[in-house]
Amino acid sequence: MDTLEQHLKTLIVDALKLEDLSPDDIDAAEPLFGDTGLGLDSIDALELGVAIRKTFGIKIDTVTEDVRHHFASIDNLAAFIRAQQGNAQE
Repeated sequence: MDTLEQHLKTLIVDALKLEDLSPDDIDAAEPLFGDTGLGLDSIDALELGVAIRKTFGIKIDTVTEDVRHHFASIDNLAAFIRAQQGNAQE
């Protein structure tokens, strides 16, 4: 498993205090929000956004369709973070 994806899973469990889940319980491709997948809500999204900004030092714009896409799954979040970190190094 990719290190960034594992780090994101751990961050989600810890930041959102999901005591009944372990990072290994989260499928990197499953939806994070809504009625399927992990089932996170808008409050969780705010808390997760803050944790990601603090942990990875990246900027997250206000809620747009792009941001919704980035937060759709662990895989999408990892791709977004990699892109942001790549842009910061240029």
